[in-house]
Amino acid sequence: MDRRSFIKTAGIAGAASALAAPAIAQDTITWRMVTTWPKNFPGLGVGAQRLADRITAASGGRLTIQVFSAGELVPPLQSLDAVIDGTAEMSHGAAYYWQNKSTALSFFTGVPYGMTTSELSAWVRYMGGQEIWDEIYDQFGVQGFLSGNTGTQAGGWFRDELTSLDSVKGLRFRTPGLGGRVWEKLGATVTNMAAGEIFQALQSGTLDAAEFVGPYNDLALGFYQVAKNYYMPSFVEPGLATEVVVDKAKYQALPADLQAIVRDVAQAEYDQVAADFFANDPRALKTLVDDHGVIVRDFPEDIMQAGAVASAEVIADLRNSDDALVKKTTESFIEALALLRSRTETIDLPFMVAREKFLEL
Repeated sequence: MDRRSFIKTAGIAGAASALAAPAIAQDTITWRMVTTWPKNFPGLGVGAQRLADRITAASGGRLTIQVFSAGELVPPLQSLDAVIDGTAEMSHGAAYYWQNKSTALSFFTGVPYGMTTSELSAWVRYMGGQEIWDEIYDQFGVQGFLSGNTGTQAGGWFRDELTSLDSVKGLRFRTPGLGGRVWEKLGATVTNMAAGEIFQALQSGTLDAAEFVGPYNDLALGFYQVAKNYYMPSFVEPGLATEVVVDKAKYQALPADLQAIVRDVAQAEYDQVAADFFANDPRALKTLVDDHGVIVRDFPEDIMQAGAVASAEVIADLRNSDDALVKKTTESFIEALALLRSRTETIDLPFMVAREKFLEL
């Protein structure tokens, strides 16, 4: 895919007209949804547009969602602020992008050595995660819902091969969330930036390494053009969720059926996006290796081990936080993970090992 076909910057013509107040006429409502993703971006940007289209269709047009991709209405990493300040009614992004507002938000995207896709969904939907998430976002007048999941992500693109933990020292690395804190403990200099900005930073030498999601997205972003060492899996992003956030007062003012449509479409998209990535990551990885000479590597064991130690330290710090909501979220996550991993490790993992060992197709 030509990366120029979807990476757009601010200044799109007609954005000024989008600043008008949401339309309400004859019981028809139009909401603006800003996203952190480039336009037509595989998996994530397409998923945001599909979510909007499904809400519009399911409501018979009574609630129409108008999508603005990264930079079309606001800069990508200001999407949540756009909902808080009323510039938009909805945003589509990842909760860990806003950890400057509350570190607890990172738990609703992904945690180093933490929950898989299925485990995270179980915690949020059935084990009190959503209620805690609501409590965090209530501080800002918004409501969040899970809206997609990429599964376990790739560890990232590196110009040079990583031979040991010493290779990480001083590395300029793009990676967000709690995972960024872990890599900092390993010695990297960490920064976050939106998807459409990463390629140029790698190309210019501003970054030595970067991770975004995985093969499906990374192929489209063209990282293989400037780095050939592709490490996987990520040990800091095991089951990464996206979110859709709505202005809570406006959401609660909707009729009950429209509220249900927003909530249920978001839940359906969690699974739809995950299926998209599971189907297309292996195809994209084959292209990266066969057509572009990418070398897929495992992280050295000392990096994985140090990453586990650093992850435990990060979580311990949050568990002892002076912020009551951060502490509450951490405790809930740990308690849920302890239970959920017992299922994953006694049922799913042994099956995967057996399938690899015995299946010949």
